[in-house]
Amino acid sequence: MWHQPAQSPFRRFAAAQVEGGSGTQDEPTALRDVPAEGGIVLVVDDEAAIVESLTKIFKREGLNVLAATDGNTALDILRKHRVGVLLTDLMMPSTSGMDLLRAAKTIAPETEVVLMTAYGTVETAVDAMKEGAYDFVTKPLKRAHVVRIVRNALEKQSLLVENRSLKAQLAEKRRRAIIGTSLAWRRTMDIVMQAAPSEATVLLLGESGTGKELLARALHDNSARAKGPFVAVNCAAIPESILEAELFGYEKGAFTGASTARDGRFEAAHGGTLFLDEIGEISRHVQVKLLRVLQEGEIERLGGSGKPRRIDVRIVAATNVNLAEEVKGGRFREDLYYRLNVIPVSVPPLRDRRDDIPLLAQHFVQVYAEKNGKAISGCSPAALERLSEYGWPGNVRELENAIERAVVLTRAGQTVIDEDALPREIRDATPGTASATSLTFPIGMPLSEIEMRVIHETLRHTRGDKRLTAKLLGIATRTIYRRLESTDGGSGEHTDDGQEGDKD
Repeated sequence: MWHQPAQSPFRRFAAAQVEGGSGTQDEPTALRDVPAEGGIVLVVDDEAAIVESLTKIFKREGLNVLAATDGNTALDILRKHRVGVLLTDLMMPSTSGMDLLRAAKTIAPETEVVLMTAYGTVETAVDAMKEGAYDFVTKPLKRAHVVRIVRNALEKQSLLVENRSLKAQLAEKRRRAIIGTSLAWRRTMDIVMQAAPSEATVLLLGESGTGKELLARALHDNSARAKGPFVAVNCAAIPESILEAELFGYEKGAFTGASTARDGRFEAAHGGTLFLDEIGEISRHVQVKLLRVLQEGEIERLGGSGKPRRIDVRIVAATNVNLAEEVKGGRFREDLYYRLNVIPVSVPPLRDRRDDIPLLAQHFVQVYAEKNGKAISGCSPAALERLSEYGWPGNVRELENAIERAVVLTRAGQTVIDEDALPREIRDATPGTASATSLTFPIGMPLSEIEMRVIHETLRHTRGDKRLTAKLLGIATRTIYRRLESTDGGSGEHTDDGQEGDKD
């Protein structure tokens, strides 16, 4: 039971402030009267007159309104509907505004909460803001003020939802960009997904353009730090003279021009992941400071007083140089190398995962056709053949650039990319120019897998000629057949040349 005082401050407000007060009064919105659009405002107060007045005000402002005069009904609405803003009285019997605030943050974390309070409970309302309330308004309410607060809260809630949606879309695009079914790529992804949930430092080893940053993001997105920041730093792109300040931050007056203190990338990545690309390019001085981070979990800003700052960051590093050789040459600290090399991941070049080229090409066609407003569905067989024959010294990044160029140059009305739209170096490629038939293998790969990769790559270069493949490899043709049958059941993945071949 609720009791309406005869001369409450809000009763006077309701009579004076609600426009169009004469005539039939609107009923508070019932659960069955669900607004068709988003941006719902839920009004909760144990005084029915307040609920009626606010409902009228918000409806006249073009807002969707649901209402309740008790906490249980309000909780039911929160469970059933996507409420943008909960406007609730702070002091109510049974379920208070604080109770509703805590419940809303559990049931509907995206809902913003605005509290209505009397002057005597302002301190409590301020405490509520520390628990996640958006704002509070004091009684007697002023129409313009309460409308402005609610609209601002709705705008914030809408931006948060949109931001979350965009982040989800971006994560999905990144997930789709990590494409590959080849053996080399599957092995790489298996290690990445096993390492992701851990806190271990990961070192990505591979040529430029192989997708190391995508893998670093995959490590982050599939870890317990996924909701934290992902900060990427290309150590080779930042001048050595300012790299230390960029990474570790600086205090005011640390150097000429340092008029204010500034956080470094480590502090920006607190609670998340810091990706250090081209780690082999950092100076010995910066190596010492990085080693301290890995050993102690703390940094010291430039110009600091010597008091370290604790940080909580997972480090993922990447390089396209042989760090072990850099250690031997005295250019990279051995102790830092072992700190970084906890989980090494070899990222294969595109020439070692040729089976993935059609999949990657199709993905990039879809991305850039949509971006450029073209109805292109894929590549012609001739174009795919050229793409497969090329050596890709720039790896996946070069393939992406080539497809973007081809999409732009494909004439209106064409639905596929023809070889004429490809760069000249790709059009002129022959089987013999595809990286000079070179292969690289990660340390630890079983000899049986190395053997099969050599056989498959040689078959590709000989266009499926098993006899020529056997001759080039110095083995019997029947050995080729047996190896293929042991892996794919003799499915005839490569063209049969019709030769029975030699004996072992």
